[in-house]
Amino acid sequence: MAKASPEITSKQQLIDYVASGETPRDEWKMGTEHEKFCYKTADNSPLSYEGEVGIKALLEAFRDRFNWEPVLEGDHIIALKKDGASITLEPGGQFELSGALLDTIHQTCDEVHSHLAEAKAIGEDMGVGFIGLGFHPTLKREEIPVMPKGRYDIMRSYMPKKGKLGLDMMLRTSTIQVNLDYASEADMIQKFRVSLALQPIATALFANSPFTEGRLNGFKSMRSQVWTDTDPDRTGMLPFVFDEGFGYERYIDYILDVPMYFVYRDRYIDASGQSFRDFLKGDLPAYRGHIPTIKDFEDHLTTTFPEVRMKKFLEMRGADGGPWNRLCALPAFWVGLLYDQTALDAAWDLVKDWTTDEMQELRMEVPKMGLETPFRQTNVQDIARRVLEISDMGLKNRQRLSSSGETEQGFLTSLFDCVESGKTPADILLDAYKNDWGGDASQVFKHFSY
Repeated sequence: MAKASPEITSKQQLIDYVASGETPRDEWKMGTEHEKFCYKTADNSPLSYEGEVGIKALLEAFRDRFNWEPVLEGDHIIALKKDGASITLEPGGQFELSGALLDTIHQTCDEVHSHLAEAKAIGEDMGVGFIGLGFHPTLKREEIPVMPKGRYDIMRSYMPKKGKLGLDMMLRTSTIQVNLDYASEADMIQKFRVSLALQPIATALFANSPFTEGRLNGFKSMRSQVWTDTDPDRTGMLPFVFDEGFGYERYIDYILDVPMYFVYRDRYIDASGQSFRDFLKGDLPAYRGHIPTIKDFEDHLTTTFPEVRMKKFLEMRGADGGPWNRLCALPAFWVGLLYDQTALDAAWDLVKDWTTDEMQELRMEVPKMGLETPFRQTNVQDIARRVLEISDMGLKNRQRLSSSGETEQGFLTSLFDCVESGKTPADILLDAYKNDWGGDASQVFKHFSY
């Protein structure tokens, strides 16, 4: 029998919760998450949950062929687990690997290759393909099958009340993330500030979603644009992180002020728009007379979507889904910046005089303009070059070597190529669309799938 989660009797418990993530420097790890769209190779159509060529059958194939352990919600397989990693489903059937906690980028890239090899082997037998993009290139919102997870029903009902693009976020976006450790409150603060300031730079480097419903959408990262009109209560750049006195308690205050989605008690209870502060007092309208547990708080944390999110670690959330080399490049980018103190200090020196208004303007302009976004007397391309130099230095200083004696620096190669050419993945897709594909965006499945 699972151990009962402790009830929350004070805000200090929540502060202690995020503080408990503090990890000694020599024990820091990384966890990489990457989503991808699944499609039937016969006609590029999406996979419903049921059916011979469906998401359920795909999960069962991973279970049966590669010994993944199923996770059930009622009678439905909704996830898989193995060796510290998990395969999970996003609302529109986006297939996500949440990687194990690993020590080096070398290990992360091995994990990526192993997962994609399994996916390709199963996909070839089933007639299923996988592609990494930030936004679905051809389907309309109503054409996306919805996965049978109770929390998603609540979110789908609530999202349109808060923004025009929330359902697109759920059903048509895909991302790469990396989760990183902090050693202390001071270390968390410095990392949080640097990573928030530079998240738009990552968005530009990884921009990979220029198509919507088979046409050009006018953006380099439509995924990033979608987040600007999803739900202002739970998204954004969190300017308070740069205020004097910011720390664990201030972040907890923010989390408590984010409206809830649900309470889970063997089923999902709709508490959308209600206050976790009321829940703490036993006065939640949807579940009156009950006090939340730490598990309830953990669930609530997963319903906030800022550009950087803190749990017991920091999540970097600014990148589009992308090609295989970008799945290794994103953790390399952030580990180089944040896991070497010399590099972290250099990154902070770069951004410490940026105002929150300037950072917000970058956040709003980068989805459309990418590397060409102007900033002060320069542009994002030049800033990205400097940031990559800092990250490269950090990876060199880490000296985490492969079995053949190579540092982790090589995983930044695709990003250096990007800033030298000025071409993001989105620009490469746009060139192909205009010059090689005759304006047929569906060619992306043929040429850019895993």
